Amino acid sequence: MPITNISSDPAALTLTVVADYPVPVARLWDAYADPRQLERFWGPEQWPATFTRHDMAVGGESHYYMTGPDGAMSRGWFRFLAVEPLRKIEVEDGFSDEMGQPNPAMPSMHMSFHFESTAGGSRFTSVTRFPSLEAMEQLVQMGMMEGMKSAMGQIDAVLADLRSYAADLATAAQLLNDTQVRVSRVIRGSVEQVWRAHHDPALMKRWLLGPDGWSMPVCEVATKVGEHYRYEWAANDGSQRFGFVGELLEASPPTRAVTTESMIGMEGPSTRNELSLVPVEGGTLVSLLITYPSKELRDMILGTGMTTGMEASYARLERELRAA
Repeated sequence: MPITNISSDPAALTLTVVADYPVPVARLWDAYADPRQLERFWGPEQWPATFTRHDMAVGGESHYYMTGPDGAMSRGWFRFLAVEPLRKIEVEDGFSDEMGQPNPAMPSMHMSFHFESTAGGSRFTSVTRFPSLEAMEQLVQMGMMEGMKSAMGQIDAVLADLRSYAADLATAAQLLNDTQVRVSRVIRGSVEQVWRAHHDPALMKRWLLGPDGWSMPVCEVATKVGEHYRYEWAANDGSQRFGFVGELLEASPPTRAVTTESMIGMEGPSTRNELSLVPVEGGTLVSLLITYPSKELRDMILGTGMTTGMEASYARLERELRAA
């Protein structure tokens, strides 16, 4: 158990948790920056978390749900107020309703996470500030302290698991539910470099090609919300051609972009693609959350070898960044 102290101060409306870990601060920081790692310990042992959004930048948000042993769900959100790499994270934290919107019937909290180096590794200090004594008592009675102890008791195993999140791993897809997939890959480059690589047509035409043997003759990028993009690929031997169109729905350079996506010539509803870029040790974690209109379409697209093609493109992107 990494927790070394838990203290509450009803007068100050705070709950403070201190934990020590035998790892460098950078490793501990990444566990909070990477949604794949965070969801392995954010919920209590019997209520694992699934993050459907995690934009760890000032103004960014996180959305998640925890699933109980009987299938019941508890939903929550963060809004990032401050992010000082390797030092501090501040968030507004609250509950969500069944539609994923903030639940006004439940109190929200201010949470600050502090990271510091120690002789034995690193120290994590969490300070939760409640809006009122009534809110503090309500959440404590709901089992908040026991839940935090259970959740943080799982961090050691995550920190010890170095290979699952190493920077040299290939692109991987994680099924979050029947319609959502999260595709992840660490790119050896800065957030600014990776953002530019997704928005500079000349650069995109050099790396966003999938397997060898293809070119990208059409690359019309959307740079403002409401604009539309069009991408087309062609086999070098002239045997095949396909493409996608869509609209830019949200943009928060250089960390988040949300678009729709439809294959040219294919009828039906589009997918929703949410791109998030977060700096981690070794480079930039690229997370692409894809929401499909149905499970059947999700499975069909994954069955085409989508992640294999994405890995070929990302590997090519890394070569471009090294040569820059």
